[in-house]
Amino acid sequence: MVRKPHQIIALVFGCGLSRVAPGAVGSAAGYGLFFALQALTTDMRILAYVGLIVLASWAALRTGQDLEAHDHNSIVIDETIGMSLTLEVARMTVPALVAAYLLFRLFDVWKPWPVYLADRARGGGFMVILDDILAAGWAGAVLLAANLLGIF
Repeated sequence: MVRKPHQIIALVFGCGLSRVAPGAVGSAAGYGLFFALQALTTDMRILAYVGLIVLASWAALRTGQDLEAHDHNSIVIDETIGMSLTLEVARMTVPALVAAYLLFRLFDVWKPWPVYLADRARGGGFMVILDDILAAGWAGAVLLAANLLGIF
């Protein structure tokens, strides 16, 4: 299942093969991605995220075709990128980092508007990634509000 480059990317080096909660495992991998990108300037990180979204869209599409499922549970690159994007607005404190994970998972599972619209769309690999980008937006908004209120 992780023999082809697109499968390795889509399954985040095997994280998506977890027998228990592959989306949660893929989200946890987002911490690694986030911290790896911190050496880059903000402009370079933005470019890196754009490139990763393009690459992930291709990988998700191809892997979905291989598995004959548009958004198979083992495809977790979307959770990895979404979690990393959520962390971009989190303060670097343990409570904020834990809250970021919990909030991202909440919005990824709950799928409030417009997350559920992207989740239901069948427009190729990008739509697999888009719902997690939108979930990251919700989680990030709550984190920013918590920061403004002095919670974290």
